[in-house]
Amino acid sequence: MKKRVRVNLRVVAERLRLISPDGEQLGVVSRKEALDKAREHGLDLVEIAPSAKPPVCRIMDFTKYKYEQSKREKELKKHQKQSQLKEVRITPRTEKHDYQVKLKRIEGFLKKRHKVRIRMWYKGREITHKEIGRRIVDNIIKDTESIAQIDKEPVMRGKTMIFTLSPK
Repeated sequence: MKKRVRVNLRVVAERLRLISPDGEQLGVVSRKEALDKAREHGLDLVEIAPSAKPPVCRIMDFTKYKYEQSKREKELKKHQKQSQLKEVRITPRTEKHDYQVKLKRIEGFLKKRHKVRIRMWYKGREITHKEIGRRIVDNIIKDTESIAQIDKEPVMRGKTMIFTLSPK
């Protein structure tokens, strides 16, 4: 959520510390005097530190200030890495080689700093032998314990057992 910046007549403090357009401190002045100085320069009075005692305001072009703020925020977002949730589906009938392939895929996702949801998918009568699927789930947890931690413990939801791993 973006914070609201008070500009011109929306500045509520009666006394405020004023900074000129070129960055020079003009001291503590009344709100009316600050608004008059801003009009003299043909610029806006912008409250930049509302929590200070007295609040700090600067005389500047507000549209230019907003533009620079949005550019700065965009630049910060550009350098952030978004973690994604990847999903790998397995069944209790997963054989040794298929298990190794799925495990490599899980490890690859974790090395790329993604969270991984593993979905053990029971078909038909396989649900009567949950322990077979649980053994495979325990093996995955054991094989990835050096690079991952469990976010959500294995939970049964209908005919699927779901759990989430996140990178350490």
